[in-house]
Amino acid sequence: MAAAAAPAKIGIIGGTGLDDPEILEGRTEKYVDTPFGKPSDALILGKIKNVDCVLLARHGRQHTIMPSKVNYQVNIWALKEEGCRTSSHIIVTTACGSLREEIQPGDIVIIDQFIDRTTKRPQTFYDGSHSCARGVCHIPVAEPFCPKTREVLIETSKKLGLRCHSKGTVITIEGPRFSSRAESLMFRTWGADVINMTTVPEVVLAKEAGICYASIAMATDY
Repeated sequence: MAAAAAPAKIGIIGGTGLDDPEILEGRTEKYVDTPFGKPSDALILGKIKNVDCVLLARHGRQHTIMPSKVNYQVNIWALKEEGCRTSSHIIVTTACGSLREEIQPGDIVIIDQFIDRTTKRPQTFYDGSHSCARGVCHIPVAEPFCPKTREVLIETSKKLGLRCHSKGTVITIEGPRFSSRAESLMFRTWGADVINMTTVPEVVLAKEAGICYASIAMATDY
């Protein structure tokens, strides 16, 4: 007899202004440690419509951690160890700037590709410094975001009547400064649609961890 599928547990990484723990029922806090250190904040465990969820504030609940200082390795590893892996997913939110006139402030973009312009962040668990991740891992990222989860997010956005763009390329810059006008114009010619400071290396590390990962980007400005 085949083993029953494990119940879903959804990891939610909340970005700037999008990490309110009030969305969870029966909330409890759990402080954890990992081989890579401590995550940005406590894991908030609870349910949304009877689905087990784990919420983590990417920048800390007081928004004290700037993008370059977020320990993305720890955050993904902590969610993996909490059970957001087999048969489960990580859904993240991110505030972003629009590089396209048709993507207006307040619009949602279900990102499907990224361009990496970060310079100071560990990009892999397999850096040789931790026994929990031995060897070398060349992870394929031709399709970095989980297509099935993206489909669910797109359909749900349509049902809710939200202005939603079903695909888009995000360019992740190091920050903390915003891009200059000349840089933004260059990024447009590269095919970028929105710009932020957090998608990379988060999505790459989720890939390495074997977790389905999808991102809801909200445009805040041009």
